[in-house]
Amino acid sequence: MEPPTQHLERPDGRVGYDVCGAGPLVVLVPGLGDLRATYRLLAPRLTAAGYRVATVDLRGHGDSDASFHAYGDEATATDIAAIIEALGERAIVVGNSMAAAAGVLVAAARPELVRGLVLIGPFVRAPRVGAATRLMTRVAMTPAWAPAAWNVYLPKLYAGARPADFDAYRRRVVSALRRPGYARAFVKTTRTTHTAAERALGEVQAPVLVVMGDRDPDFPDPRAEAAWVAEQLHGHVAVIGDAGHYPQSQQPDAVAGAIIGFLDEVATDA
Repeated sequence: MEPPTQHLERPDGRVGYDVCGAGPLVVLVPGLGDLRATYRLLAPRLTAAGYRVATVDLRGHGDSDASFHAYGDEATATDIAAIIEALGERAIVVGNSMAAAAGVLVAAARPELVRGLVLIGPFVRAPRVGAATRLMTRVAMTPAWAPAAWNVYLPKLYAGARPADFDAYRRRVVSALRRPGYARAFVKTTRTTHTAAERALGEVQAPVLVVMGDRDPDFPDPRAEAAWVAEQLHGHVAVIGDAGHYPQSQQPDAVAGAIIGFLDEVATDA
């Protein structure tokens, strides 16, 4: 069973999150168009390993409100910092996709809050796509079309193995987008850039683990992108076999093994 939803009051709305387990704090943040339940298979493994796990919905996603004026990397970073402050201890921040960029921003600007970073399928710089692809994406990602477009596109991101509950989870994600105001918030979130995160890479002092699915379709060469990110952050890489953009649910045992080893190294650092 999923833990009950709590809400953190923020300017313009509330951010939904849950907390379970006991031990050093780990904050899990999903990417664009996703729900915090993307960590439904990973979070129990982390709590069983002795960690207190907070899982957070992005603004305009899941149990967070869609009433915010600002969305994207920098807004998400402020929410992550606020969650950590509310929970009262330094955290290891785990960010998937665009939430990796938000994690970088928090670690660079608020190092006193972040013990370490785990970046899963990370977008921490502008993706290398052509003008035609950008235009096509903008046309598809209008509020009227966003739920249907995301429903079609989402399976492509799960290249490799899929979780047993993929079909049900996909319906849940798309249903959440169809609520009043949420498609509009989703579209606003797609307009984020990762420029600030790329500029901040050199300011991150926290230990970093980059986790990448070997079949992640968001990158022309997933291994090369993971190596580049790790080099910029002086971090380590764990490449997960038979996984796309969501290895935390596609290969939860392998991801948990890599992350727990990292957590055990950094969770007790001063």
